[in-house]
Amino acid sequence: MADVKRVAASEIRDGVVEGSTLLVCAYGDDAKFQSYRLEGAIPLSEFKIRVPDLTRDTKIVFYCA
Repeated sequence: MADVKRVAASEIRDGVVEGSTLLVCAYGDDAKFQSYRLEGAIPLSEFKIRVPDLTRDTKIVFYCA
């Protein structure tokens, strides 16, 4: 398994704001998403729908609480 790359929260936020980064809540349960939602994040269910339209240069960050 590849090493996990750690990045600063500010770097993620900047990417989300400019649209180059998707911030995805890794919980499959939409109720948990509502409980642990970070500003600019999308639920896993929405991510799954958007996968076919993503480009190779889109950064994807998954998080869980």
